[in-house]
Amino acid sequence: MSISLRVTERSMSTQSLNGLQGSLGRLSQLQQQLSSGKVLSRPSDNPSDAFAAMGVRSQIRMQQQYSRNAQDGIGWLGTQDQSLSSGLDQIRQARDLVVQGMSSGSTGPDAQAALAAQVDSIRQSLLQTANSSYLGRPVFGGTTSGQVAYSPAGVYVGDANAVDRSVGDTATVRVDTTGPQVFGTGSGQLFTILTDLTADFTANPAALGADLDRLDAATRTVTAQLADVGARYSRVMSMSQAADDRVLALTGQLSALEDVDLPKTITELNLQQTSYQAALSVTAKVLQPSLVDFLR
Repeated sequence: MSISLRVTERSMSTQSLNGLQGSLGRLSQLQQQLSSGKVLSRPSDNPSDAFAAMGVRSQIRMQQQYSRNAQDGIGWLGTQDQSLSSGLDQIRQARDLVVQGMSSGSTGPDAQAALAAQVDSIRQSLLQTANSSYLGRPVFGGTTSGQVAYSPAGVYVGDANAVDRSVGDTATVRVDTTGPQVFGTGSGQLFTILTDLTADFTANPAALGADLDRLDAATRTVTAQLADVGARYSRVMSMSQAADDRVLALTGQLSALEDVDLPKTITELNLQQTSYQAALSVTAKVLQPSLVDFLR
């Protein structure tokens, strides 16, 4: 025995309207996606993809920070590289002057005094090099809050603290070099050596040989530090490129999660519009108004 269900005009109208509302809602969603260019406009659109997108965005921000840190480190190390390269040229000039002053019989007192003046001028220039700064901070002064690493007398006024930059998930690079590491300390300090040379040219020419040995030792120290700065510079450059590449890859992942597929969405929109218009037409024909509707 079968049971027949009575279908009323009201139930047909309700079902038809629900279907039309659902179709209109889908049409509106597709139009919103096309206008915004995004599949995800709110977490409720797709909770799992929205959560994944949040994670990707967090990684992008982290990699962008690494890239900014690396660029700052490149500025620090690039300044040191230029300063030390210039400093070495000046030190070699001073050495040539010492060798000239040691040549017996080739120079008189006036010439020796002139050589002393040139060495002193190189010393003053090297002090300016030692006080090179990046963004207002002396690159050879550690973390000092002062404007210079060396006083006019050649005394180190910075500190021994390191300036580090985080350039990767597990990569931290030191981007400074303290003055004593580069220019030495005590009797082997470059500025002390140049001061002694300036005096010995006229007062004690016999000491120029020992002064030259000290100058050569100081030159080797500066050269070694220049090589170390160059190695760190190359590493930071590589980490900067790696961070930028990672940002590009993550941006692609985020686009796959959030951005709309234009050809697919346009096709779906056209189909949905056709479906909605057809549903409207059929509903209008099936649910004709009755005499009771007019009597109400």
